[in-house]
Amino acid sequence: MTVLPAALDAVFLARWQFGITTVYHFLQVPLTIGLGLLVAIMQTKWHRSGQEVWLQATRFFGKLFLINFALGVATGIVQEFQFGMNWSEYSRFVGDIFGAPLAVEALLAFFMESTFLGLWIFGWGRISKGMHLASIWLVAIGSSLSAIWILGANSWMQHPVGAFYNPETGRAELDGTQGFLEVITNPVLFLGFSHVFFTSVFVAGTFVASIAVWWTVRAAGAGEVGEREARETWKPIAKFGAWALIIGGLGTIGTGHFQGVEMVNLQPMKMAVAEGICMDTEGAAFTVAGFGECPLDDSGDMTRFITVPGLASFLSHNSFTAEVEGVRDIQDRMVEMLNQNESFTSRYGDAAQYDFRPPSMPTFYSFRVMVSLGLISLLLGIGILYWYRGDKIARQKWMSHLALFSLPWPFIGASAGWIFTEMGRQPWVVYPNIAGALNQDPVGGVLQLTEYAASGSVPAGQVLTTTVLFTVLYGVLGVIWILLLRRWAREGMHVPGVKDNEVTADTHLSFGY
Repeated sequence: MTVLPAALDAVFLARWQFGITTVYHFLQVPLTIGLGLLVAIMQTKWHRSGQEVWLQATRFFGKLFLINFALGVATGIVQEFQFGMNWSEYSRFVGDIFGAPLAVEALLAFFMESTFLGLWIFGWGRISKGMHLASIWLVAIGSSLSAIWILGANSWMQHPVGAFYNPETGRAELDGTQGFLEVITNPVLFLGFSHVFFTSVFVAGTFVASIAVWWTVRAAGAGEVGEREARETWKPIAKFGAWALIIGGLGTIGTGHFQGVEMVNLQPMKMAVAEGICMDTEGAAFTVAGFGECPLDDSGDMTRFITVPGLASFLSHNSFTAEVEGVRDIQDRMVEMLNQNESFTSRYGDAAQYDFRPPSMPTFYSFRVMVSLGLISLLLGIGILYWYRGDKIARQKWMSHLALFSLPWPFIGASAGWIFTEMGRQPWVVYPNIAGALNQDPVGGVLQLTEYAASGSVPAGQVLTTTVLFTVLYGVLGVIWILLLRRWAREGMHVPGVKDNEVTADTHLSFGY
């Protein structure tokens, strides 16, 4: 597609607009979920031990959590409006099903999260310590509940369940109460949420550990008082963040593997493209780097650099010798299956005219960026525990530089994972339930191609204009987000006159809570 036709294609622009706003928003999401939990644990440690360091840590990282939460809300509002504007055909087709989890998230989880966050912000010294502690835990729980309901809607798009296609209305409809229970117990939801949860702990742990290491090096070079601050304050926080990083990282790897195994069955084309497998292969090798794409005929193969024998089979089936489906054969099977599906043929015609491969290089490399940056960040956590073993602390300048250099990698890795999840589903906005289609189950007719999901009444020029405006606006918000986090991270955690659970004038002037 050349530049000019792309700029005038409403579907292409709508996809870019949703992708840009989603990636911007997803930069804040894992930090909100993970940091809310870590702040709650910090306050619990202070509540149980009475150690001043954990009160200071709660206040310090609580400020950073509030900044991130506010920007996350600001960047997330636009997305739901796009469903009714740029993607009105999608909303018309699945609104009764897709809208229910989003409505519950807004009415229950988000209000719970924001209400108790307000109580936590303004409750210092005004409510009991136990009630104040409960407030931050309810904020953390609310953040996770928000993720569950949003992922419930997204998981249904990845693997529709509990619904059927009504040819009279031309819409997907929920199959009663039983259908709603199937939606909220979707296996994709369980695997997706567990992966996002551990990823969030991983991101937040890296955030806490990196800042604490930077402050340790800075304080250790400031004389005897700074040495004591580095050892008594920042060292335990750095180790706490490192352990969160490691636990979150290992959980991310484990849940990601099981999620990948499940996706091989539910979305075989996505995983075949991600692993660079062009045809059904036993003991398939994993391609570390490559270029091009798997053709749909016998015309050739993608260019490969560095392969690991049997690894793709293990990642897909937990066996180094198992047979893995390839792109070319999956395409043939999809065409055969869909041409026997009346719901598909009545709406879209002959399946043979469609290419069911997702964009190859974005899917292929977003998968590798996600994995490689996650492993690199995991090594940081191990390194921090090594540097702080026994009576040692980080002193060398290069350690502080490494900590700051490593801070953004989990954010980029998490965003790459989201890009992989969404782009790998293309060209479907609602991926067909393959097992249901093969078994002639009513849910097998619930599917939708992305190019037919966009609104037919929103001109491309309007989509282009709003895309440019949103990109600029979100870019400005992104700069504000980074500057605010940098400003308060550099301030440190020393607030004059704060003692135990007391609130002073200096506290309010410092941040307003």
